Amino acid sequence: MPDTNSSMKNLPVTDIHSNQSFLRWRLLKDSLARYGVIAGGMGVIFAVVMIFFYLLYVVLPLFLPATAELVSQYDVPEKALGKTVLLDMEEQNEVAARFTDTGKAVFFLADTGKVVSIQAVAIPEGVVVTSFSQGSPINEGAVVYGLSDGRAVIVKHTYKTTYPNNKRLITPALEYPLGEQPLVLDDSGAALEKIAVQVGDNATTVIAKTAGTSQSAGRIHLTGFEKEQSLFADEATLQRTDAVINVPVEGVADILIDKEGRNLYLVSSNGRLAYYDISDKGAPALKQAQSVVEAGQKITSVCFLTGDISLLIGDSSGLVTQWSMVRDDKNRMAMEKIRAFKVSDKAVVDIKAEQRRKGFVTVDTAGHFGVYHSTAEKELIKEKGVGPLSTFTISPRANALLMQTDGTLGFWRVNNPHPEVSFKSLWGKVWYESYPKPDYIWQSSAANNDFEPKYSLIPLVFGTLKAAFYAMLVAMPLALMGAIYTAYFMTPVMRQYVKPTIEIMGALPTVILGFLAGLWLAPFMEEHLAGIFSFVALMPFIVMLFAYAWHNLPKEFLEKIPEGWDSAVLIPVILLGSWFAFAVSVPLESWIFHGSIRDWFKNELGIGYDQRNAMVVGVAMGFAVIPTIFSIAEDAIFSVPKHLTVGSLALGATPWQTMSKVVLLTASPGIFSAVMIGFGRAVGETMIVLMATGNTPVMDISIFQGMRTLAANIAVEMPESEVDSTHYRVLFLAALVLFSFTFVFNTLAEVIRQRLREKYSSL
Repeated sequence: MPDTNSSMKNLPVTDIHSNQSFLRWRLLKDSLARYGVIAGGMGVIFAVVMIFFYLLYVVLPLFLPATAELVSQYDVPEKALGKTVLLDMEEQNEVAARFTDTGKAVFFLADTGKVVSIQAVAIPEGVVVTSFSQGSPINEGAVVYGLSDGRAVIVKHTYKTTYPNNKRLITPALEYPLGEQPLVLDDSGAALEKIAVQVGDNATTVIAKTAGTSQSAGRIHLTGFEKEQSLFADEATLQRTDAVINVPVEGVADILIDKEGRNLYLVSSNGRLAYYDISDKGAPALKQAQSVVEAGQKITSVCFLTGDISLLIGDSSGLVTQWSMVRDDKNRMAMEKIRAFKVSDKAVVDIKAEQRRKGFVTVDTAGHFGVYHSTAEKELIKEKGVGPLSTFTISPRANALLMQTDGTLGFWRVNNPHPEVSFKSLWGKVWYESYPKPDYIWQSSAANNDFEPKYSLIPLVFGTLKAAFYAMLVAMPLALMGAIYTAYFMTPVMRQYVKPTIEIMGALPTVILGFLAGLWLAPFMEEHLAGIFSFVALMPFIVMLFAYAWHNLPKEFLEKIPEGWDSAVLIPVILLGSWFAFAVSVPLESWIFHGSIRDWFKNELGIGYDQRNAMVVGVAMGFAVIPTIFSIAEDAIFSVPKHLTVGSLALGATPWQTMSKVVLLTASPGIFSAVMIGFGRAVGETMIVLMATGNTPVMDISIFQGMRTLAANIAVEMPESEVDSTHYRVLFLAALVLFSFTFVFNTLAEVIRQRLREKYSSL
C-alpha cells in the first residue's frame, strides 16, 4: 500500500496547499450540511410542538372551573318602601331595580346600593297589591301587579343609555304598554291571588287566579289583548278576549305562560302539572296533566329555562328536574322529564334561568346557591350564601348575581364563560330540547339566543373516519397493485412514462378535484348509479376473460408484443368493458329493480340517497390519495436489492413467488409507510370533503349518505365564530383532536414500520 504522507511530500508545494484547501472546504460544506439538516429537523419538531401548545392554550379555558366572588354587601336600598317582590339588573350590571309590594320601583347602583331614582307604579288608591309576576325577560322587563279589586297593572322598566362627556349614563324609567289605567280581569272584584303575564309587540296575555267570595267561587281568568291597526285610524285599537279555565283553583300554586303566549302551565304544590294550549284565547284546551315529582314530595319552585321550551321544577328533596316537550311514538307532543340535578339535601326555594344560555341558578332553604348548565348536565359553582335568601336575580349576561337576605344585598361577580362544555356534551349522548331521545348532534349556531348549542364531536370524528375509510377502500387496492406491477413487472421504458404521470396526479389542487366531484361526478353517479354497480361487478370478469383469451393466443402473435408492455393492451379492454357495463346497466336496472335502483333502495331497504355522499368522496378523495401511496410504495418495491430477486429466481422460485415471498416482505416497511401517509392525507383532507358531500354532521354508515369531517367543519365554521367564544374554542378543540389523532396514529405506524424493518432486514 503506498504511503500517503510520502506521496504528499513528493507533490509541489502549491498542489499540497490546493489539496488542503479543497479538503477544508469539503469538510466545511459537510459540517454546514450536517448542521443545516439538524437545524431543519429541530425546526420542524419545534414547529409541531408549538402548534400543539398553541392549540392547547386556546382550548384550556374551556375546562377551567367557573367562579363566583362576593364583591360588595350593603343594606337594602329604601327598605321602608316595602318588601321586595322582584330584583332585576340591566345588561351592564350597573343599575339594579327593586320592585316592592307597595308598588314602588327603587333603582340603585348594583355594586354600592346608591339610589338612582324612586318611581311609583300607577296603583290606584284604596287597593292593595295581592300578587306579582314577571314576564319573560326578553320582553323588556314587563311585570304585572295583581290588585285586591280584581284589576291588574302592567308596567315595564326600561333603561336608556347616553354618553354625556364621553361617560356612560344609564337612566331607568317605567312604561305602561297597555296604558296606566288598571285592567279589569275579574268583574266581581275578587282579589287576584296569583297572576302571570306575557307582553309582546302585538299581543299580551294575562292569566289570573282569583280568590273566592261570598257571591262566587275562585276562578282562573285568561285575558288576551291584541293590537289591531285600522287602515283609516292613526292609533291601534286593543281587541280583548276573555275565557275562564275550569280547574279547581285551590291547588294552583304557580302559573306560567310561555313567551309566545301559546302555552299555559298550572302548577300545584302537591306535584301536579297541567299543560294547556291557549293559542285560541277564547277556548283554552287541556293537553296534559301529570305528576312531576316523586311521591311524598312537593313542588317548591318552578321557572322556564331560556327559550320557554322546558320547565325547571324544584322540589322539597333538593332535586331539580327538567321537563320538556317531546314527540312520543304516536307523534304527539307531551311533557317528559329529560334530566335531573341533585342540587341540595334541602328544599329548593327558588330557581332563576339565565337569559341567553341554558344555565340556571338555584337557592335552597339554607341560602346556599349553585350554578348549573342543563345541556352540559354540569354543576359549575356551589357556594354558601350569606344567610337565608328572600330573593335574588341573575344579570342578563349571567356574569353577576344580586342576592337579598332579610336586610342586606350582596353583589356577586361570576366568571363562567364556557358552561356549555363538559365531557358528556362533547363525547356523550345528550337529550336536547325538542328531540325524541338522547343523541349525538353537532349544531353550533342559530338565529336567536334561545338556541341550545350542540357541540358533540362524535359526528365529526365519525365523518372523518368514514370519509377516510371509503377513500382508502378505493385508493389502496389500485395504488398498491399498480405500484407492485410498475416496480416489478413493467418494462423500464414504460415505467418511465407511467410513474411520472401518476405522480403528476398528486400535484392537482384538491379544490379542483372537489369542484369537479361536486359539480360533475356527483350528478353523474346519481344518474348512472346502476352503471357504477355494473362496472364494479362486471369489470373483474371482463379482465379475467381477456386474460384467458390472451393466454390462449398463438405464440407468434404474443411474441410481437414487447415484454413488459402487456398492460398497455389492457387499456382498450378496460375502456370497452366500461362502455359495456354502463350500456347493459339500463336494461338490467329496469328488469331487476323495475325502475330506478335509487327508488328500490329507498322503498325496499329504507336506504335514502343523497347526491353528494360517501361514494362520491371515496372516488374523488381516493383519486387524490392514489399518487401518494403509489409513489412511496413503488419506490420501496423498486429499491429492493436485485441480488435478492436474482437469487430467488436462481433457486427455482417463480416471479410471483419471488414477488410475494421476498420482494413484498423486504419492501413491507415502505409499503406500510405509504399506506399510513395516504391515510393521514385522507383524514386531513378538507376541500374535497367540503365540496363533494352534503357537509351534514350525520352518523350514517351508508355509502349513499354524506358526512362532515373535523377538517371541513373547522374550515366552514371558523370564519363565522366569535373570537374566544365557546364555539371558537370548541373548533380549536376539534383541531387538537385531529392533531392528536394523526400524531398518535403516525407514531404507532412508525413503531410498526421499524419492527417490520428489523424483522426483514436479514433478507
